[in-house]
Amino acid sequence: MKVIETSGLSKTFDGGVEAVAGVDMSVRPGEIVGFLGPNGAGKTTTMRMLTTLLRPSAGTATVAGHDLLGDSRHVRRRIGYVSQGGGILPMVPPAGELVLQGMLYGLSRQAATDKMAEVLARLGLTGLESKPAAALSGGQRRRFDIAFALLHDPVLLFLDEPTTGLDPQSRANLWDHIRSLRDEKGMTVFLTTHYLDEADALCDRLLIIDHGRIVAEGTPAGLKSGGRTLDDVFLDITGRSLREEAGV
Repeated sequence: MKVIETSGLSKTFDGGVEAVAGVDMSVRPGEIVGFLGPNGAGKTTTMRMLTTLLRPSAGTATVAGHDLLGDSRHVRRRIGYVSQGGGILPMVPPAGELVLQGMLYGLSRQAATDKMAEVLARLGLTGLESKPAAALSGGQRRRFDIAFALLHDPVLLFLDEPTTGLDPQSRANLWDHIRSLRDEKGMTVFLTTHYLDEADALCDRLLIIDHGRIVAEGTPAGLKSGGRTLDDVFLDITGRSLREEAGV
């Protein structure tokens, strides 16, 4: 069984802007998959469709064992999603918000408190949950963002540029935590990143999207065959001209 499987997944916005032009992909259980592409290539739109935040214009998809269009409620119960901007409030300690998140997924207060303790221990955050987020480092805040997404034991975790703005030590630490989710929990991770060294070091397989279509896929080692770097591969496939920033 595939954790993600799409066929012809497309999105056209008002005015005829085709952001995603028919994506066919599959993701196996227990993979860390990197979703790469230039600005405006369709990464964000595709992720928003797969996480039920945006309704596709065409195509089909199965996510975490459920039909994306016909059973979106159960898709949401089986996935975790961490947006690029994060969601913890700077002046509020995360503990209360984490317990509330667990209760929103149907846990009792005690069960949510116990689950919070388990997740924080896994992410190396024990003892920090009572501090306001503004007092935490960037890496700690990002790990708290991930903690929110793990409280209901998802089988599939979506991460949108999880290490943007972090220093090298914090990035490496977060990579270790993401690997542990795969290695110890069997979790599937689907992430976007603009850091090609991150994609190379962290991901089992890469999908490259450009102009709304998947244009290349493979393992980092396979894509780099012939002595090329991943930067060389990416630029050869997507071109070297600058793209305007775009939220698609």
